Amino acid sequence: MLSDTDAAGRAAAMLEALGGRDNVLSIGNCMTRLRLHLRNPVAADEAGLRAAGAAGVLRRMDGEVHVVIGTGVQPLAREMEKLVK
Repeated sequence: MLSDTDAAGRAAAMLEALGGRDNVLSIGNCMTRLRLHLRNPVAADEAGLRAAGAAGVLRRMDGEVHVVIGTGVQPLAREMEKLVK
């Protein structure tokens, strides 16, 4: 499980790799993934997301981007939501 400090740092790094807060339309999560709707899905930098701790990145045909995190995804999603508000 991520500490709040670890989650905050990873969230900031991932947000930057996703093209910044203005690129994020919505954030959700399931058991192991962040599910993101982005204004410009092409702006998501897979190498940057992996450097910030993502295990993988899936790009769906509908433009949604899934970032595979693992079971510690929920605190990360909460921190990302704080940053985009």
